[in-house]
Amino acid sequence: MPDSDLSLPDDRRARRNVLVLVAAQAVLGSQVTMVFVVGGLAGNMLAPIQCLATLPISMIVFGAMLTAPWLSGFMQDHGRKAGFLLGALGGFLGSALAAYALSIASFWLFLVGSFLTGTYMAAQGFYRFAATDAASDVFKPKAISWVMAGGLISALTGPQLVKFTNDWFAVPFLGTYLAAMAVTAAGVWLFLLLDLPAPPKASAGAAKGPSWGELLRRPPILVAVICAMVAYSLMNLVMTSTPLAVVGCGFTAGNAADVISAHVLAMFVPSFFTGHLIARFGAQRIVMAGLAILAVAGLVGLSGVQLGHFFVTLVLLGLGWNFGFIGATAMLTAAHSPAERGRVQGMNDSIVMGCVTLASLASGGLMNCAGGSAVEGWQLVNIAMVPFLTLAGGALIWLAFQRREAR
Repeated sequence: MPDSDLSLPDDRRARRNVLVLVAAQAVLGSQVTMVFVVGGLAGNMLAPIQCLATLPISMIVFGAMLTAPWLSGFMQDHGRKAGFLLGALGGFLGSALAAYALSIASFWLFLVGSFLTGTYMAAQGFYRFAATDAASDVFKPKAISWVMAGGLISALTGPQLVKFTNDWFAVPFLGTYLAAMAVTAAGVWLFLLLDLPAPPKASAGAAKGPSWGELLRRPPILVAVICAMVAYSLMNLVMTSTPLAVVGCGFTAGNAADVISAHVLAMFVPSFFTGHLIARFGAQRIVMAGLAILAVAGLVGLSGVQLGHFFVTLVLLGLGWNFGFIGATAMLTAAHSPAERGRVQGMNDSIVMGCVTLASLASGGLMNCAGGSAVEGWQLVNIAMVPFLTLAGGALIWLAFQRREAR
């Protein structure tokens, strides 16, 4: 079905698109969960030095960072479906190349495959924005929240697919990457069911639009970007190190997969009601609650390294990310015009993914190189959350004062 040229809000169409995007999040999103579970472990097996073990995960996020701006512009010119199909192709090729790299034990080729996987990760990030394209202002927070809830199924299936496919071949994790290719091929057809408004076209001779600097000088946009950046980066910082920490503290790779599964469940289960909470209490309060939950997750992580500590830390991490990231997304969608959609959303996701890239690199360095043991590395990872939570909390307080003065 081609993109519709009807630009007026229509919540019936929006709900239909949300169902399609939920299904895409559930099916295709499984590949992201799978590669995040095994990426660091495969990197640890292939890397020439242990400090580079989490570099494959960093390359996925780096690929998403570089892809997000031009993919957003591509969708502004050619529609969401074309962009989503392109992203899925990148994910398929990335998993194929990673599988081949594992079969020949090439760490550097594995990094290239991970980078291509980032193309899909960038495309998946725009599902939440696509859900709002045909929605009314009242329905937008719920649409974002429901699409994010589609990750619940991927949270259940992704880690279990890792456990099921890990031992298919003599080469560890090869079966997992082949399975990631299969789920991508199975889910890509869902995009043909979308019925989204055609992207607004700039009139002849119209100005190019505000620069990133001009957009970031708007307090609501700046604070939304900061909060999304902090919520996503801290989630990635801790999650990237978790499989290595769990195994390093004497537990199994299966235990690590179960912890990540619980984490991803906590990321997406709250999405069934996060949109309602935003509609009732406002996006800024929900973001602040998310930051507080992330702080508690860090405290639990510092309190011990028993399996129960890992489970509780990662569950709180997922819940804090959900409130922080969905709330920040709702703040952002209310802070720009439809004509600015491509530029603002591409800028936001590029900045967020750039910071997530740094977080995943820092995660590997803190976990494997800064500490003398897995326990010390895990403690450093959790301590590193403090300055960023302070930044985001301060930004929210500053925005509240800005709005009070404007009244």
